[in-house]
Amino acid sequence: MLLKNPINTITISLMLLAAFLILFFAGFLEFPPPALTTTSLSDSGFRVEPTKFDPFVDLFTAYKKWDSQVGCARFREGHKDAIHASGGSGFNGSTGSLQRVGGDSECGELKMDHVSVLVKGWTWIPDNLDNLYPCRCGLSCLWSKSAVLADKPDALLFETTTPPFQRRNGDPLRVYMDLEPGRKRSGMEDVFISYHAEDDVQSTYAGALFHNGRNYHVSPRKNNDTLVYWSSSRCLAQRNKRAKSLLSLLPHHSFGKCLNNVGGLDMALSLYPECASATSEKPRWWDHLHCAMSHYKFVLAIENTATESYVTEKLFYALDSGAVPIYFGAPNVWDFIPPHSIIDGSKFSSMNELASYVKALANDAVAYAEYHAWRRCGVLGNYGETRSLSLDTLPCRLCEEVSRRGGRNAKS
Repeated sequence: MLLKNPINTITISLMLLAAFLILFFAGFLEFPPPALTTTSLSDSGFRVEPTKFDPFVDLFTAYKKWDSQVGCARFREGHKDAIHASGGSGFNGSTGSLQRVGGDSECGELKMDHVSVLVKGWTWIPDNLDNLYPCRCGLSCLWSKSAVLADKPDALLFETTTPPFQRRNGDPLRVYMDLEPGRKRSGMEDVFISYHAEDDVQSTYAGALFHNGRNYHVSPRKNNDTLVYWSSSRCLAQRNKRAKSLLSLLPHHSFGKCLNNVGGLDMALSLYPECASATSEKPRWWDHLHCAMSHYKFVLAIENTATESYVTEKLFYALDSGAVPIYFGAPNVWDFIPPHSIIDGSKFSSMNELASYVKALANDAVAYAEYHAWRRCGVLGNYGETRSLSLDTLPCRLCEEVSRRGGRNAKS
């Protein structure tokens, strides 16, 4: 029958097409816009949702597409509150997750012009933190592990050992630092340093001194067949369970001791020889950590425990590498990081939903590039303040606290 009446079929098709065009131009029908849609799933404001299949391996290509379809003006408009926070004081007063760094108006509180801190017990505090620092308000700060250089300290810093039980008048102030999630005071310190804003001095994990001696080569090309990087040396049961439940749904490389699937430890240099460091005689896994991460579109970052304000180098390493972190950890993580910079795993109802989102994002160049817009457009949010409260600035901030208390002249 169709062969006998071809004109009827063509006529009907043309009539349907004409009706569709009339409805479209009259405004009753709309094609989906080429730009990506947005929702507010995360605490960071709007996010671009993957809407099309556009695989990519070259990050510069993704950037170029994002610039033409979205652009910094739109991103900055969508994150006006974050821009406002990073101007002015940069302090997020609504949450209190970050300590306020005082201005010159507080200089009158200082009782000393020079403070000397002797580091007495430590495990990981880097040697190159030792220095004489010019600080605010004309204060100078000597931070040293040497009792020869800091021969008359105003404060003694203890990280691994307990401070002296008793402090007499005229003795140095006792400082105790605990950046672990338990955050327990020794009970014998005069000044307590932790990662939390409620304590005497806050020190975040966001500074450059947490990753000395690293190869900072960042690859412009991303793996398209292996999406996720993960590495863990402490195989905690809960963390392993969470990692396994997600990674089983995604193509990944698992380095380190836990759930290793790359054929052994220290395999990163075999996969990425360009990550070798010329300064390291015997390569260590952390020497090429950033470089290896940079080859992947995503890095899985799972904290040891989900504790308020406990946001560690696991997340900041991933941000610095140019990958997009998939994060599980502190419930107030958005108080510490740039807007739209991570995938917050807690915002998804299941691992299947999260894995589906990651796969879609990996195959949409523009949506993926949106996660790098904070860096390219200069929208820091609270991240600037997080960096300013890191180990990098701890010497001056501790010396200011010691000066406010009077150092050796403080009453016991």
